[in-house]
Amino acid sequence: MDEILKQFPNLSDNQILQFQKLQSLYEDWNAKINVISRKDIDELYTRHVLHSLGIAKIIEFRPGSRIMDVGTGGGFPGIPLAILHPEVDFYLIDVIAKKIKVVNEVAIGLGLKNVKAEQKRAELVKQEFDFIVSRAVTNMPDFVKWVDDKVAKKQNHELANGILYLKGGDLTEELAAFPKATQYNLSDFFTDEFFETKKVVHLPLKYKK
Repeated sequence: MDEILKQFPNLSDNQILQFQKLQSLYEDWNAKINVISRKDIDELYTRHVLHSLGIAKIIEFRPGSRIMDVGTGGGFPGIPLAILHPEVDFYLIDVIAKKIKVVNEVAIGLGLKNVKAEQKRAELVKQEFDFIVSRAVTNMPDFVKWVDDKVAKKQNHELANGILYLKGGDLTEELAAFPKATQYNLSDFFTDEFFETKKVVHLPLKYKK
């Protein structure tokens, strides 16, 4: 939590309270419905919350933006990003119903009005979004097939509409087919050794009607 306050010094009192509540909310719900490993729950703020907020080191979503989190699991990166951007709409999806149950309960517990979570496959989503975010749910070629028709035409950010993907390791081979992809090393922003190989990948996607 101290690192979040250091990295994001302009949080409102309500945002600080929401971030502080995450530990107890996830501990409570994880005891009922296991969505985070026991080891990771003890490192929630580093391995889940701060990792999710790595995207916010690359871009500040503008008010009115629409963001979809695919394969959100227990709500990452969507929930921390939604706390940080209260005027941005977040749509969180996962194919596993119990995970969406946890996401909805956490959102209620935090009083988040800008989060909608549903059990759904990405391919079945009909809406369009400024950005699609995710934490390494599959390889990039397959992920692009799921979401490449979900990107809005209107550009509202300096960063081109498309995918913002949290992933670790050497991505050279995986991204070989995507020359427009840009990798941002999270170790440039966060000092914890957890982030040594972690990256945010930005892949612009053209609007498809």
